[in-house]
Amino acid sequence: MPATDDDTLLPFSLPNICKKKITAAFDGGQVSSDGGVFLLAAADKRLGLIDTLAGLIPDARDPAQITHSMADILRGRIFAIACGYPDGNDLDDLRHDPAFKMACGRLPESGGDLASQPTISRLENAPDLRTLIRMSRGMVDFWCQSHPHPPKGIILDIDDTADTVHGHQQMSLFNAHYDERCFLPIHIYDAETGHCVVTILREGKTPGGKEVGAHIRRLVRRIRLHWPATIITGAANASRHIGSLRDPIQGDSHYGRQEAMDWCDDNGVKYIFGLGPNKTLAKQVFAKLDNVCVRRAVGQLDKVRGFATTRYAAKSWSRPRRVLARIEATKKGADVRYIVTNLTKGTAQRLYENVYCARGQAENLIKRHKSQLASDRTSCRSPLANQMRLILHTAAFWLVRIIRDAIPKHEPLASGEFSTIRLRLLKIAVRVRETGTRVKLAFAANCPNAELFRDLICSLIPRPT
Repeated sequence: MPATDDDTLLPFSLPNICKKKITAAFDGGQVSSDGGVFLLAAADKRLGLIDTLAGLIPDARDPAQITHSMADILRGRIFAIACGYPDGNDLDDLRHDPAFKMACGRLPESGGDLASQPTISRLENAPDLRTLIRMSRGMVDFWCQSHPHPPKGIILDIDDTADTVHGHQQMSLFNAHYDERCFLPIHIYDAETGHCVVTILREGKTPGGKEVGAHIRRLVRRIRLHWPATIITGAANASRHIGSLRDPIQGDSHYGRQEAMDWCDDNGVKYIFGLGPNKTLAKQVFAKLDNVCVRRAVGQLDKVRGFATTRYAAKSWSRPRRVLARIEATKKGADVRYIVTNLTKGTAQRLYENVYCARGQAENLIKRHKSQLASDRTSCRSPLANQMRLILHTAAFWLVRIIRDAIPKHEPLASGEFSTIRLRLLKIAVRVRETGTRVKLAFAANCPNAELFRDLICSLIPRPT
């Protein structure tokens, strides 16, 4: 936030130190606490992300009357989200911030201020359903185009998460599992890179088979427009969510519906979905369960794990499918987990431990998106405006991830959470001074990550050749 010389903010005092009186006031002039916003600007310039998104939003305004372009409005809003200001109201103060103004291409003192909260609100409520669909498809296209060559296989983690609401937003429903009114937006990530491909707002209820099949179908078809030869597989968990697309698509059990599995089988998409327990499956793996329990008891071991493979067809399924069981016996008792897959190669142990369980990373990625970038601020009444907010937070996720990926691997921050990166690299004090011929930035002399910050700026900003 910028320091100000507003005389309505009265000076105040702090406790004396070594018998010296300490006075304080917000009169430091052009000082910002968000000097790291220049890293976000460099990451955006490398990607071209915000200009791409702005090009997907129709602008019916009179060009002669425009003060803030669509790209300028998006840029200020997305940079603010990444720096820890998730509410549009924050822009009423940040619009004067010298560092934010420079990151958005304006001079810190003589340049015009950024867009205010009412302008931000109009932007979030402007896109109609067609525009939001076009922007979501554009996010998938942009992710595909970010690869220099089509990969042989990809893994996409697909999961939903509870987004609690505190009002009467449209599409919010009471969910008995979470015991509160919420949305259940779907998050889709590239499991290898941690890249957030797209987020989709949806009502707060468990998705049915037709909805699951439709989401997978649209996603796969869009990816195959760019990568027709890429192998696609999927996996999901039997308890609540959906997971991955690679060679596999992964997810929780309520994504493992008949419609989804039938479509994957008919279109060459591999999957691993979680499957809930039932009496029929228990009978089929009882012999292996008994063997594991006996081995643990005879050997007086803390834990024994085993795996079994069987064929199973629920009444609603169109065909029998391969089911794998993970059987674990401990001193507290036995536990059996099931997954269903159309993968024919690989042992039950390898598919469960190396493929299916690998999707747990999706929970960490959602935590960064939802908790550390506050993408659960879906407080608009209109679901279209809330979907727009999810897109803006996803764009902020991309920029922070680009900065994180640019950090050398030997640095501790290379594996840091987004909140840590924000604290160490974005929240850096800087004094801005504009003269007739130049702008001088003076960063805090005792910045603990000064060398890393300088190296990142040099690596992210393309140099003229």
